[in-house]
Amino acid sequence: MASGAGGGGGAGANAEPMGKLDWNFSQVFGERTPGEEVQDADIISAVEFDKSGEHLATGDRGGRVVLFERLHPSKSTMEAMRARGGTPAPPVEYRYLTEFQSHEPEFDYLKSLEIEEKINTLRWCHQGANSARFLISTNDKTIKLWKVFEKQMQCVSNFNVDGATKTNHALPVNSAMGPRTPGKSAMGVSAAGNGVGGVGQWAPPGGKLKLPSVKSTDVVFSARCRRLYSNAHAYHINSLSVNSDCETYISADDLRINLWHLESSNTSFNIVDIKPTNMEDLTEVITSAEFHPTQCNLFAYSSSKGSIRLADMRANALCNSHCKLFDEQEPPGTRSFFSEIIASISDVKFSRNGRYILSRDYLTLKLWDVNMEAKPVATFKVHEHLRSKLCDLYESDSIFDKFQCCLSGDGAHVASGSYGNQFRAFDTATGGADTLEVTKNPQRLRHLRGGAGATAAGAVGGGRG
Repeated sequence: MASGAGGGGGAGANAEPMGKLDWNFSQVFGERTPGEEVQDADIISAVEFDKSGEHLATGDRGGRVVLFERLHPSKSTMEAMRARGGTPAPPVEYRYLTEFQSHEPEFDYLKSLEIEEKINTLRWCHQGANSARFLISTNDKTIKLWKVFEKQMQCVSNFNVDGATKTNHALPVNSAMGPRTPGKSAMGVSAAGNGVGGVGQWAPPGGKLKLPSVKSTDVVFSARCRRLYSNAHAYHINSLSVNSDCETYISADDLRINLWHLESSNTSFNIVDIKPTNMEDLTEVITSAEFHPTQCNLFAYSSSKGSIRLADMRANALCNSHCKLFDEQEPPGTRSFFSEIIASISDVKFSRNGRYILSRDYLTLKLWDVNMEAKPVATFKVHEHLRSKLCDLYESDSIFDKFQCCLSGDGAHVASGSYGNQFRAFDTATGGADTLEVTKNPQRLRHLRGGAGATAAGAVGGGRG
């Protein structure tokens, strides 16, 4: 994990220009020893921060979800850092919280299809009572709602048993077993009598009767599956997005988008369906879908043809007819065999205030103003050096690789992944670009200012977020 001053999700309005961003190594999760072979099930397939940045969730190909929470330095630590000079930004550090098995391998007997346990995507939901957190995760077919909460472990102790019979001193509260009852010889009962206060009356150890008590021990984090949403998608699920109303979410596969209520697992509403009557007429598929961050009736979805559609659920129950279409037409005479492949959008994200949409195709990042459909306000070249190698990339199937994208909290910077363990970050105002390698000793491999890394159709003005 790397941290950059002014470039994180909670960056303020005084974010530094791209040239002054200070990228530093923060920490690494799941570090392996030299020579250790990486298991396929341990490879991370999904990463998601919550809106506050206080919690981080990761999913892997083995169907596991691992949660982390941010550590805040103590007051004394911050004072010591100030004493060494300046007022540094608080260090970004997360600690392991808990993990659980979200999905297991399944088999669809009707289609003779094996369903992998790999987590395709996950999203944080609202915060519940008693600091409980909710999140949804999905593999190719099944979506699950998980509740993560603190659980106080308790046990029963202080039984009326002596040292000889005190074999199970403490038992968990939910244990079905109780303390072993001592035999008659251990209780001092004789055959001569059993009257109260007489000979043969059982006497507790030490002469005093003790009441068993419940004692609290450790606090652990537990995860419980609250809802299971299944049998609604015929194709592989590629996107989840939680609505700003905190009650509904959408799930998207290649041809359909469904609307769900978090409290209802047996009913969903199909709001987009692009499946043609004859599958031979299929020309595009849905690649990503995202709710508007503030207006619960709007959502955007992208296609393999490079277009983004903004739909309004108030207009129709079935939103196949979009209200806005964002599509940049390729200049005449520049089309090639690879044009449609590299134009396919793999991810879309709204800015925090919903004014801009960021999209990622194979070669570029594009920033769209929701009020201007004709062309993006800025285009950032991520893989321009690969344009001359598209034929080789096609033969190796690398041209079909998918990359995700993100915006900083203030909308001043955008970032996306690349090859070679690298990611690229861009300044939306100046077009400045940084290329960094994700290592313990990050080196700024290349720094560009001005228009070297981006082409802008218009300045991205204030009010970003």
